[in-house]
Amino acid sequence: MASSSTVKPLGASRSDIFSGSTRLPSVLRTPSVQISLRSRIPRKLQVQAAGNSFGTFFRVTTFGESHGGGVGCIVDGCPPRLPLSEADIQGDLDRRRPGQSRITTPRKETDTCKIYSGIAEGMTTGTPIMISVPNTDQRGHDYKEMSLAYRPSHADATYDFKYGVRSVEGGGRSSARETIGRVAAGAIAKKVLKKYSGTEVLAYVSKVHEVVLPEELVDHETLAFDQIENNIVRCPNPEYAEKMIAAIDAVRVRGDSIGGVVTCIVKNCPRGLGSPVFDKLEALLAQAAMSLPASKGFEIGSGFAGTNLTGSQHNDEFYMDGSGRMRTRTNRSGGIQGGISNGEIITMRVAFKPTATISRKQNTVTRDKIETELIARGRHDPCVVPRAVPMVEAMVALVLLDQLMAQQAQGYLLGINPELQDPLHRFEIANAE
Repeated sequence: MASSSTVKPLGASRSDIFSGSTRLPSVLRTPSVQISLRSRIPRKLQVQAAGNSFGTFFRVTTFGESHGGGVGCIVDGCPPRLPLSEADIQGDLDRRRPGQSRITTPRKETDTCKIYSGIAEGMTTGTPIMISVPNTDQRGHDYKEMSLAYRPSHADATYDFKYGVRSVEGGGRSSARETIGRVAAGAIAKKVLKKYSGTEVLAYVSKVHEVVLPEELVDHETLAFDQIENNIVRCPNPEYAEKMIAAIDAVRVRGDSIGGVVTCIVKNCPRGLGSPVFDKLEALLAQAAMSLPASKGFEIGSGFAGTNLTGSQHNDEFYMDGSGRMRTRTNRSGGIQGGISNGEIITMRVAFKPTATISRKQNTVTRDKIETELIARGRHDPCVVPRAVPMVEAMVALVLLDQLMAQQAQGYLLGINPELQDPLHRFEIANAE
């Protein structure tokens, strides 16, 4: 009940007023009369536990299920006057879609997107953008057995533990099909970042099972999109790409699966993104990456390998470059120090487990708590990492744009200290010169 203004009744003590229950003086009250006051819970203390939205200033909500009518997202907070069309989004959706090669799930979906709001005359209006993609190749009957028994290491059991009900076909929201909304929103974020600060987000496959791409074979300074996209596994080194494809083929024909690692880099990231202490940039990136289906690990910069070094070996020493700009000679920090971007290339790695749904016999338990065996049917990736590349890029871009807008709002609202700070749009200034 909402509280209303209260006049202290005659004879009521101060403690009565603040106790939340006030009784009238005896001359005015009857045995059944009592006024009960309850304060409205402050909005900032209310629990919001939906879990389907991400970001603060550039906020994305995804919707839809694997075998429902469709999936998509609503993007709120996109800057106005950004040229935007379905074609700007479709490219990344094509990189994510199923059926693109023999090493991905054979499900045939074009994943053609449509923008329903937030655009006028080809430009964003600053209002919510709704993007939807229909589901067209559904086989709900493939999941008949899974309605009775839980797939090992899948979300089937935990969704029932949490909600007491679940969407059986395709796993519902636990399916990687949910990431269509993320990738669509990420495509918008990447376009804003590129236009405003020249920031480029690139991800590639650096490990498949036991095939590890040596770090020295990839030059992050010169790495280009075409190098990554020139093979079906999205590894920028052709020799190791073939080894990775062979590893996936070997388990695919056996009805099994393997995992791997996606490395992501960010070029031309503005300095100053990320905030002490709970919103450190690497913490936000870790949350974003670990929210992806099948993700199991996250590293920034030297990661766990840095524990093998001493401080003198690990520290990134500063120097002044030829243009009078402070830089670091090495980049073991991964472009982030103290939770704040320092202008160097941001480097991170995301580990993905083997696909949980496989067509080999496994022991499990039914929803009626009876031990049984299960051979899962359906169409699934033998290795998720080739299709996870645009997903990782999308989540990284969403974090960066959200933090860019936060820094613009707080750190640059009253101008900058030019002795210590760069303009956030330094890239455009350099190009204009």
